[in-house]
Amino acid sequence: MHFDSFSDFLAMGGYSAYVWSAFGITFGAMMILLIVSIRQGSALLDNVNAKVERQARIDAAKDLENTL
Repeated sequence: MHFDSFSDFLAMGGYSAYVWSAFGITFGAMMILLIVSIRQGSALLDNVNAKVERQARIDAAKDLENTL
């Protein structure tokens, strides 16, 4: 599509409310998805690290048990 000026581009041939709201909603949804994914990834990593540390403490306790 060809636009004569930048204001014509922003007007989108009279459909600017639909076009720009669709872009805004899509961009907002993608940002929310990105933020939620990063938070869930961090929580999952924290959970895995806690399990690894717990297993290390259990293993260390078992080694101390065998020394008695």
